[in-house]
Amino acid sequence: MALTDVPPGMVATIVTTLEMTAPPRLRPMPDAPLRLVRWPAPARDAYRTLFRRVGEPWLWFSRLVMADDALDAIIGDPAVEIHAVTDRAGIEVGLLELDFRVAGQCEIGFFGLVPELAGKGHGRWLMAHALAMGWRKGIGRLWVHTCTLDHPGALGFYRRQGFTPVSRAVESFADPRLTGHLPRDAAPHVPVIG
Repeated sequence: MALTDVPPGMVATIVTTLEMTAPPRLRPMPDAPLRLVRWPAPARDAYRTLFRRVGEPWLWFSRLVMADDALDAIIGDPAVEIHAVTDRAGIEVGLLELDFRVAGQCEIGFFGLVPELAGKGHGRWLMAHALAMGWRKGIGRLWVHTCTLDHPGALGFYRRQGFTPVSRAVESFADPRLTGHLPRDAAPHVPVIG
């Protein structure tokens, strides 16, 4: 067994890629007091605000540090379908991003709900929508990735939905809490070592 040091100021995680190569067995759509709203070419600041609300507890930072023009190119691309999850009051409480930019594939680029909704079955509802929208004519692979910084139940959740793990990699990056992109108290389950 070998350990690899993670330098101060950095964070490391194991990223698992999971895939489906055929649609799963149809299941009844779970009930939820939520709506899924297509968000074509969202305003950059609104997108980043929702991205932060959903992902801050898990150190989602990639879209926060991305150059504005690069982010605009992604969220404005017609092959990238962005959906906001809203509650009954119309407040955005979740994010689903389906990326069809590679022919024959759909990547679930981002999938998540605000922490207050965790453990209430709403993830199954959102995944049912993701699968229904992702598996369309011409798609032969639907895939997603998760990492050890995500919710502890994320990997098991994806597997229960029919995804199969196909690869793992170690990713390291500058801690976004130390770079000022996320608050210092984000993701308390990951120690800050500066």
